[in-house]
Amino acid sequence: MASPAGGGGGEPTGPSVLAHNNNHHHPHPHHRLHPRHAGDGGGAEDGQRSPNMVPLKMPGPHAHLPMAPGTPGTPGSMPGPNPVPHTPTGPPGGPPPLAFETDLPPELLHQGWRKYWSKRENRPYFFNRNSGETLWDLPPLGHAPPGHHSPLSGPHSPGMSPGPPFQRNSDPLGINQNGPPVGHVHGPPPGASPSVPPHGLKRRPSEEMGPASAKKFIVAGPWDLELPTNVILFEKKPTMLPHPHPDVELLRFSYVMKLRQSFQEMCHSREGIDAPKESFNRWLLERKVIDQGADPVLPSYCFPEISMSMYREIMNDIPMKLVKPKFTGEARKQLSKYCEAAKTMMEVRSASSESRKIVKWNVEDTFNWLRRTVGANYDDFQERLTHLKTQCQPHITDAAKNSVEGICRKMYTLSCDYAQKVQERSQEVLKEANILEHNAKTQVPHQRKVWCYPIQFALPCPRLPIVEFFQDKEFTQLRFKGEVMRLNITYFQKLEQLYRYGCADDRKFEFFLTRVWMLLKRYNGYFGTAPGEGAQNQGALPVSVFECLHRQFGVAFECFGSPLNCYFRQYCSAFPDIDSYFGSRGPILEFKPLCGSFEANPPFCEELIDAMVSHFERLLDESHEPLSFIVFLPEWREPAPEALLKLEGSRWKRKQVVVPPLEHDYRHGFQHTLPKTDINIRSINGTLIVWLQNDAGYQRWGPTEDRVEQLLESFRPGRERERDKAQILSPSRPQTGPQTPPNSALTGSPAHPHHVITPTGPSGSSSSGSNNHGIVGVGIGASGNGGENHYHGPKEVISGNSLSNNAPGSSSSIMS
Repeated sequence: MASPAGGGGGEPTGPSVLAHNNNHHHPHPHHRLHPRHAGDGGGAEDGQRSPNMVPLKMPGPHAHLPMAPGTPGTPGSMPGPNPVPHTPTGPPGGPPPLAFETDLPPELLHQGWRKYWSKRENRPYFFNRNSGETLWDLPPLGHAPPGHHSPLSGPHSPGMSPGPPFQRNSDPLGINQNGPPVGHVHGPPPGASPSVPPHGLKRRPSEEMGPASAKKFIVAGPWDLELPTNVILFEKKPTMLPHPHPDVELLRFSYVMKLRQSFQEMCHSREGIDAPKESFNRWLLERKVIDQGADPVLPSYCFPEISMSMYREIMNDIPMKLVKPKFTGEARKQLSKYCEAAKTMMEVRSASSESRKIVKWNVEDTFNWLRRTVGANYDDFQERLTHLKTQCQPHITDAAKNSVEGICRKMYTLSCDYAQKVQERSQEVLKEANILEHNAKTQVPHQRKVWCYPIQFALPCPRLPIVEFFQDKEFTQLRFKGEVMRLNITYFQKLEQLYRYGCADDRKFEFFLTRVWMLLKRYNGYFGTAPGEGAQNQGALPVSVFECLHRQFGVAFECFGSPLNCYFRQYCSAFPDIDSYFGSRGPILEFKPLCGSFEANPPFCEELIDAMVSHFERLLDESHEPLSFIVFLPEWREPAPEALLKLEGSRWKRKQVVVPPLEHDYRHGFQHTLPKTDINIRSINGTLIVWLQNDAGYQRWGPTEDRVEQLLESFRPGRERERDKAQILSPSRPQTGPQTPPNSALTGSPAHPHHVITPTGPSGSSSSGSNNHGIVGVGIGASGNGGENHYHGPKEVISGNSLSNNAPGSSSSIMS
């Protein structure tokens, strides 16, 4: 006889159906079970869902969507190596199979009773492994009387005495009755605990390990990595990018530094100016908008070859870089220097005679004005400088055009050459590891909707070298071939947690330290080594703003983030290879969600912002599911960039507001290395907030007056300090959104307690001797910068209960 489970939670067909049918190869003549009862619940036989199942639109509180093969446990509530199902399994909205199966009083467990789920009837049932008895109701405590058997069992069931035949009109399966509504799950009886099965019965790994631990580890900090995703997309094929390697990363870093140095030397030798500040970083951003090359950093396949971003910024500093003077004397001196530089440049460059005459006449007129004008104020000098530049700049641009284009073209040529050398070194690494690209497992993605998941690799990862590990009270330091990278302990713990959630190929953390070192080295080269260089491209919104965005607008995804500055564990970032180990979904321009709520705070590159707006508009036009993008940009008006005007003129714009300048903060781009007191930076520009939403997104997350008011209030300076004080007084993780802890509201049992790893160090980091953040046996050396320590992986020991990332029977819950 088939069990009513039908392949429900915990695979109940294993103990009940198979063990029973081994004794009855043919239906017994006395079995009068209705034909529909065999395979009850729509299990492997019929494969049908309950008619009460809600069709997939936007994921509800207990929605179960398939996840792509090989993805880590996203969007589960617990980190670890949870096997990812291809199709929804388990009871709808029910608890994990292990906890559900043994959720009985100890006396019943000792008697062999287990609880399973009937998918067709949408209710639990109870099966006795010793006697084969099956009941719908909770078995009574105490020893069952001899001869007692379930009405579901036949008279000749194993271990059962003969009894009266089954009466069809009693309808014990409830075929002719209306079942309980969807979401009705019987609460577990009090005192539930696991038990060892009787001797002689088959033991499951889940029984050996005991029930799932009630501890949940949370890394406290300016983030919330426990919020699951509400983003759905079509399954994607794995990337063909090779896994990063430390030797390749060192070579790439050296070439990026050479490219920066070449840019500075060409600007100085050809134009007599220093390279414009942050121009190289914006060049990398602008090139990646159109680059089709294989290198994640160096542009190698771009058309056109000349970057208009770099061209404009160099040309704007010719013949000299202008700054806003503080005093009247400085304004007069700058005007005089500009006249001299313009005159000298036109004399040595090959310009037309007409251009030389116009520039020479304007320069002499300005000198005469300076000589005869006495008592001119600050504004007079600035107006005269603006007039002079307006008259001379077109002719200066014509004279310097060929030279500046040569700089831009040379930079691109060098970048292509360096990218080729890096690729050759990467191929050597793959060849040494006997990894062939044509043997890559490139699965064709199915046209099915899945939860968003990190980028997956088609190629296997070669063996990575060991990185030395040092740690003191405040910083973690990683060294490879003499190159030392450092970050705050708190952010090291954050990367560890992101690695648990996002990395699918290294559950034992064998490559964790090496990949953290490569991550830091990649961003170090990407933003530059000069003090403060690149920080504005990593700036982040305050924590209070993220909390409000999630609470009021359902935001759980960042369109522009990195493992170092992200607030959510799901985000898009610049590098699809190294960032993917820590949860990145890849570049935003290649990310195509079907529904979800997003925050976008892009780096300050006009070409990237323009491409972002076009990408968002395309997604909103193609999707009929709820889709929302909340964009944060600087309030630039003198003049306003075309990308900003394009955003304001979008037909998907629902609302826009401005946060006044000097009335809100941003988090520093290098918050992972700075003391906690230096992280918040006052914004000198206003911040423009624009809501782009389709109709379904507007209905769900529309910018109502109350929601917008709360968002503006979250920008108020001091809100983050108030939040930190509240966390010190109550260190448990606050519920910042409408999420329901998995399994708690469904079963009627209390939510699992959370173990919060709270930083206690001087700069917001925990002490190095703590085991709670996944570092076991870490000590402090006698030297001033800390001694060498040994990283033992992510194993955590709390109250004598070892929580392994490879614990069988664990599963990840999906919340919206």
